[in-house]
Amino acid sequence: MTSQCTRSRYFSLIALVFFYAFVLPPLFAQEMGKPLVLTLDKAIAMALEQNRDILIANQDRSMADAQVGEAWSGALPQLSINGVYTRNILKPVLFIPANTPGINPTNQTLAIDIGSSNAYAMSASLTQPLYSQKIGLALQIASGYRDYTNQVFRATKQMVIRQTEESFYLVLLAKKMADANRQGLDVVKANYENVEALYRHGTASEFDKLRAEVQLANTEPLVISAENNLALAINSLKNLLAIPLDQDVVLDGEFEFEELPEATMTEARNAALSTNPTILSLSLQEKLLEKNVSVEKAGYFPSLDLVGGYSWQAQDNTFQFNNYNWAKMLNVGLSLRIPLFDGLRTSSRVEEAEINLQKIRYTKLKAEEGLKIQIQSKELEMAEAVKRVAGQKKNIDEAQKAVQIAQTRFKSGVGTQLELLDAQVAMTRAQTNYAQAIYDYLVAKAEWEYAVGSSK
Repeated sequence: MTSQCTRSRYFSLIALVFFYAFVLPPLFAQEMGKPLVLTLDKAIAMALEQNRDILIANQDRSMADAQVGEAWSGALPQLSINGVYTRNILKPVLFIPANTPGINPTNQTLAIDIGSSNAYAMSASLTQPLYSQKIGLALQIASGYRDYTNQVFRATKQMVIRQTEESFYLVLLAKKMADANRQGLDVVKANYENVEALYRHGTASEFDKLRAEVQLANTEPLVISAENNLALAINSLKNLLAIPLDQDVVLDGEFEFEELPEATMTEARNAALSTNPTILSLSLQEKLLEKNVSVEKAGYFPSLDLVGGYSWQAQDNTFQFNNYNWAKMLNVGLSLRIPLFDGLRTSSRVEEAEINLQKIRYTKLKAEEGLKIQIQSKELEMAEAVKRVAGQKKNIDEAQKAVQIAQTRFKSGVGTQLELLDAQVAMTRAQTNYAQAIYDYLVAKAEWEYAVGSSK
């Protein structure tokens, strides 16, 4: 029975080793080889989790939390212990004047060594601020800076969302461009094969054949360029999402758009000054600089601290520390500092702080004026793109019909190859213009949403 159990465990172990050595790796490799399918929402979620700018902004938030703790340290008691050992190579001396009755009856000053070759001193000191305007203001600034970094983090998230949307749309556009050029190449190839067949049968001239060859040669580089642009757009998206460049990516999304309702646009436009990430950041900077002016003005006011100390001192050469005669001292008191004149340092720093405050106010005013122009500009771009989409969609239908008619006319010997080539070029142009119009609307919408602070 024991032998059977042993054999059973042995074969189970062999099966387990075989599975991990030969079965699991191919399955894992197959899974690793699968392309990463990205929807727009998934791309945004990955960007918010992995984008480097997001990670940096998050570290700034952690830094702000640490600075709040540092600001609190100024209001808490400061306690320290110091220890000093001194080896007196030449001992200090006490001078006794000449002709000192009972001590130095001689006519010369007497120098007497005092202390020991080894001296020890230990002390403990305590300082507790009781009144200082700078401490309270420093706490307020640290707290305000934490709010500022939180706002910067939110602004960074909105910026990354906008960049992800634009990069995602750029890949879709590049794919549409590549598809349109491939489709155009297919038409040119079919035309070339048709002309070549007609030429062999003597119903097409050599000029027509050469013209078809030139058109094919000119169209193939356009396809290669479009495919290269698609690869570059995908790599740009990968970099934004912190995805390895060797990871295959497939986008799952329709290249289409839905117009924003006018009521939604009006509401967002009216609230833009209170929701735009740049304006919010500048507002918080303004509050911080207002506090900074108060901090510098606090240099005119006195400060009061509670101080205390306790010390032990001894001098002895025996190194029998338990038998040392330690002298102990204890003191407590108040330390008042009243600034009278610091060489105009405080007044200069106050002036600098007020100048910085005024600069940020001008910057905020400029940003608010620029924001209004930006919002209006993006709304005009969206309106223009909508009209272009409608026009180009109609052009595509007409261009496809024109290609079919030109092909039929050319095969029948009624039309010319020039008509057919022009129709093919017009169809490709209509398809690319249509895709470009959709892309322009989506990008303008993403930038408009960022401007009004309504990003996802």
